[in-house]
Amino acid sequence: MHLLNIHIGSLPIEDPVLKFLLELIIILGAPLLLNKIKVPHLLGLLIAGALVGPNGMNLLSRDSSVVVTGTTGLLYIMFLAGLEIDMGDFKKNMGKSVTFTAFTFIVPFVLGMIGGYYILNFSLLTSVLFASLFSSHTLISYPIVSKMGISKNLSVNITVGGTMLTDVLSLLVLAVVVGMTQGEVNTAFWLRLGLSVLAFGLTVLLVFPIIGRWFFKKVDDKISQYIFVLVMIYLAAVLAELAGIEAIIGAFFAGLALNRLIPHTSALMNRVEFVGNAIFIPFFLISVGMLIDFTVFFKSIETLVVAAVMLVASIGGKYVAAILTQKTFKLSKDEGMLIFGMSSASAAATLASVMVGYNIIVSETTAGESVRLLSEHVLNGSILLILVSCTVSSFVSMSSAARIAAADKEATASGISPESESILMAINYEENVEKVVNLSLLIKASHNKDRLFALNVINDEKNESSVKNAEKTLHMAVTTAAAADVQIRPLTRYDSDVATGINNVIKEQRVTDLVLGLQTEKGFTPSLVDNLTNGYLQNDNVNTLIYHAAQPISTIKKYIVLIPAKADKEPGFFQALLRVWNIGKSSGAEMAFYTSEPIIGIIERVAKKSAIEMSLHLIDYWGEAEVAATRISEDEGLVIFMAKRGMASYFPRLGLMPDFLNEHALNNNFLMIYPFSQQDPDEIEKRSVSNHDDFVEIGRMISKIFPG
Repeated sequence: MHLLNIHIGSLPIEDPVLKFLLELIIILGAPLLLNKIKVPHLLGLLIAGALVGPNGMNLLSRDSSVVVTGTTGLLYIMFLAGLEIDMGDFKKNMGKSVTFTAFTFIVPFVLGMIGGYYILNFSLLTSVLFASLFSSHTLISYPIVSKMGISKNLSVNITVGGTMLTDVLSLLVLAVVVGMTQGEVNTAFWLRLGLSVLAFGLTVLLVFPIIGRWFFKKVDDKISQYIFVLVMIYLAAVLAELAGIEAIIGAFFAGLALNRLIPHTSALMNRVEFVGNAIFIPFFLISVGMLIDFTVFFKSIETLVVAAVMLVASIGGKYVAAILTQKTFKLSKDEGMLIFGMSSASAAATLASVMVGYNIIVSETTAGESVRLLSEHVLNGSILLILVSCTVSSFVSMSSAARIAAADKEATASGISPESESILMAINYEENVEKVVNLSLLIKASHNKDRLFALNVINDEKNESSVKNAEKTLHMAVTTAAAADVQIRPLTRYDSDVATGINNVIKEQRVTDLVLGLQTEKGFTPSLVDNLTNGYLQNDNVNTLIYHAAQPISTIKKYIVLIPAKADKEPGFFQALLRVWNIGKSSGAEMAFYTSEPIIGIIERVAKKSAIEMSLHLIDYWGEAEVAATRISEDEGLVIFMAKRGMASYFPRLGLMPDFLNEHALNNNFLMIYPFSQQDPDEIEKRSVSNHDDFVEIGRMISKIFPG
């Protein structure tokens, strides 16, 4: 039996095992070699694809297996762009994205029209399609930006939103030109295209979230959840093609649809990013590289002339558009260059349009030769455009993103230090482990990767089974967090009293936040309420969070946030508000705040520094907040700011909240937050303000906790 079908001298390689091995070696070796000489590994994969492809050494053919995995990689890039985008910022900056779209579509289009019609002497219809090639772009450098942790930067947000719009416009031009060559552009054509695109958009953006929320509620299996994500990507891509637009637009819309169902700090998000960046996206880059044929540039002077016009129109146009966007919105120079870097790569949409135009025969010469809408010179020129534009995009994006990331890191360092946050999860019940860990991943600061603790307190009077239970629950906590690339330190403590054991660990580890999980069916029990009052809440320097989860936290669409009057007077108010803000930022859920007028003013100032999707509701007395709480529906949750006796915001009805929640919210998710009531003298400068009525001081605190 021959395990490998290898024939020396017979190329390209046909054995699937050897082919896959070679591709994996390229994916492994390119980053390791090129990172040492500061060359983007994306460029290395393109060049490697050209060398081993049919136009190079012909080691590998660009067969169906390469096309399928490469197509998945392209869809993955667009899906990740939609998935990682901050929906609050996306909506807030949609006007800026539209303006950028106008610049990045019109400027290259005008340059392309001038070059095609006046320099290359193309027909008007050919010139229009030729010009549209340079308006679209591919987010080939998005993985670089995402890896550097600046995917939520304003310039990235503007570029991602503009990419979707400009690609739609470019492909719309393609559809119209093709229709005109076939004599199909009439009222029925526009009506059919408009209705199909509208039906596609409504289906993906409205129906997909409903399906996804149902699936994540019913299915806990992690592998099935990931496969479901892939199904949604391809289903959206197919629906887009049926609607008459490119599949990449469908993948982007799928990312937007699932954005709120896959929290940015979740294990599922980590799996989605890991598989995409490790396998699918590199395969896409290799498959694009296989299209490059260096020999065509030496066969014809006309090809070089066409290629030169294409490079000037595309790269020059994108540069001008980026500078106009930078000047219009007063962005930094690095942000302007990042916009240029991300938008300068021409690959997917450009190649698709070129191939369609090349395959359309408009007439035949007297000699019987076919006259194509886009000539072979344009086809060959597009290959050079892909190579050069992807090279420029990779270098410019990497350098500008590195400078922005360094500036962000310096700004963050001047605010709260990573050491100032330590989260302790008290875990006793196996069914609560994943719920408590997932909440902690949402509320933690992005820089906190190893200051999370999971504690199981063992009562001395119990038998050995308690030790086994501790090992099992702590192992579950560690593995759950590890799937999200976060380290949890497991702690086991022997003590005759659980509350005392937790309080001692809080002091030893300088814990800032204590997270307690309630059993879903029981809610608050008399013993737990007693432990809260006489045990856990005795820690004056710690935020205490009590969490009840009736469904996965990723399926919550909206939170009703109840904040009592004078809560802003508490030393820990801003830190508690930060936890709520992180939930909104990471999950994308809407936050509906019900509170007093002074606190609404503070929240509005915070929103200017860090946008989330929210609504503000003024209440005059606490009864109005309780009415709002009783009206919550399925897929909605509650967040209540609490206070213990002696705190500025305390009033007797807060003490009745456990009974109120047992009666009205046992079927919903809810979170009670007790802000810390006293300040550690060493942490005053980091964690609080001395005068909450002083606007300047509040502004300083907002800038530290919510860096823009």
